[in-house]
Amino acid sequence: MSPGDDDYAHDYPGEVRDAGRGTRTRLPEGAADGPYGATRRARGAGRPSRSMITIVGVVVLLIAAIAFANRGGSDGGDSGSGSGGDGAKARPTAPTGEKPVSGSDAGIASGFPKTEQGAESAAANYAVALGGDGMFNAESRHEIIDTIYAPDAATKLKDLQDRAYSADFLDKLGLDADGNPPEGKTFISRTIPVGTTVESFEGDKAKVAVWYTGLIGMAGEGSTDPVRTDWKTWTFELRWSGEDWKVGADAQKNGPAPVQGDVAASSAEDISKAVEEYGGFTYAR
Repeated sequence: MSPGDDDYAHDYPGEVRDAGRGTRTRLPEGAADGPYGATRRARGAGRPSRSMITIVGVVVLLIAAIAFANRGGSDGGDSGSGSGGDGAKARPTAPTGEKPVSGSDAGIASGFPKTEQGAESAAANYAVALGGDGMFNAESRHEIIDTIYAPDAATKLKDLQDRAYSADFLDKLGLDADGNPPEGKTFISRTIPVGTTVESFEGDKAKVAVWYTGLIGMAGEGSTDPVRTDWKTWTFELRWSGEDWKVGADAQKNGPAPVQGDVAASSAEDISKAVEEYGGFTYAR
């Protein structure tokens, strides 16, 4: 309840009603038609009761609430109206009601339509795959890159990625040369898209930015690299290739990052259990 709500639920502080402070004088029979008697009857007859005011107020508020709800429903459901189109622009990742893609390649959604929504969906799905723990194993990493990137870009990228995911780098994360965690520990790497936006779209090309939060770290007793969160923006330059959107180039930058909340960090055991119980999502919309 907002601070101002009490003003509507109770009388204003300091309100004084004159009728409650006056001195009542009993008049003789027949004198009730005098100035005092006539005035008191006039006031009583013209003033509605408090219960009646309350009932009328409730009815007015109810009507207003129903009207507001109906207006919101019609704006969201009528995709053909002008207001519906404006709403879609303001909420680029809002559900559209269109069926998501049904194809899948290497566990990654595929067959995105050649539309702005299709480009957004592709970028979000690709961010999930590229931010997953499959990237820390050479074989699965090559499969992910071949699936997501255009052929010429994939050929150049695989060698660069192999050097980036070196044995020394994996060792710093607590992983062996094949990207496996030690026994009794759980390595976590997940990307969770928060929203997408189309920066440009023209013909066979699209540039889409994905704002996301990520989880990365090692959960388990004695871990020196606890699971932490990141906030980044991943921008993909997409091109239409082989009847689907493929990545030609991509770049990341930090943020936007919100203020940390007041929720206490969970134990390594709770984090490991959550990763095992809760699977990740795809974002085919």
